[in-house]
Amino acid sequence: MSHSYQQLLEAAIRHLEDLKEGGVKFIPVSQETLATLASPCVRESNAGAPNRAPARDQPALPLFESAETAAPHASAASSEPAPPGAAPLDLQTKQAAMAELRARAMVCEKCPHLARSRKNVVFGVGDIDSPLMFVGEAPGADEDEQGEPFVGKAGQLLTKIIQAMGFNRDTVYIANILKCRPNTPGQSTGNRKPTPDEMKTCLPYLLAQVDVIQPKVIVALGAIAVEGLLGKSAGITRLRGQWQEFRAVPVMPTYHPAYLLRNQAIGEKRKVWEDMLLVLERLGRPISEKQRNYFLNA
Repeated sequence: MSHSYQQLLEAAIRHLEDLKEGGVKFIPVSQETLATLASPCVRESNAGAPNRAPARDQPALPLFESAETAAPHASAASSEPAPPGAAPLDLQTKQAAMAELRARAMVCEKCPHLARSRKNVVFGVGDIDSPLMFVGEAPGADEDEQGEPFVGKAGQLLTKIIQAMGFNRDTVYIANILKCRPNTPGQSTGNRKPTPDEMKTCLPYLLAQVDVIQPKVIVALGAIAVEGLLGKSAGITRLRGQWQEFRAVPVMPTYHPAYLLRNQAIGEKRKVWEDMLLVLERLGRPISEKQRNYFLNA
């Protein structure tokens, strides 16, 4: 049995254990999947993942302007993470696993009140072979409408941050703790914080995404994402900039882009940027002097 197949099998078992702990007794399985599972062997592609395009040129300052000016308690999983240094999954295996996971998430009704009120399941977007993953708390109205995470004003700001790091939305992966927008009964606008039960119920989908993507770094955007991933509610002000760990993956907590929309102080923007510099260093990415000096001379 290949290392990639063994690792994917272990990830599937962990995901099923998480579902069982959450009270799920049955899951739908397609005929195609059953046929694949019954196959006596698994063929793997010998072709490597395609090379990524070089990073785009750095954008000009100011980077973290607001959309208006620019035109922006769940416990941690109990299952064991994949062993550090385990063989990476090949791209073909990742694509098959993520497609199956997405199919299940798109019809999920484990939170009936959210399933009734949602317009779209907001699964995740980006490169499933990326070394960098961003995790937020839950979809808002814009995300629920379009079915994609971080497309509203906060999402526009996140895109600017990602581009300033030398990536783009197509070369990172973006997801949320919750895949459905938290319902707001009696309200036509606004958002609410996900409940601990909602986060605990939906977290297995994110765990499976992490196991498939195998990122080298996760950026946790805001206090709710930190709470959902790490089970820590110490406050984002205390945790930001301090490396944490989730399923053997380094996690950098930082402020949610929505916070920077509310607080336009250069000093707060610099704090987030310092966190991103730490991420770039951990990834071994080159950092230009221009990047190091963002928000120092404004």
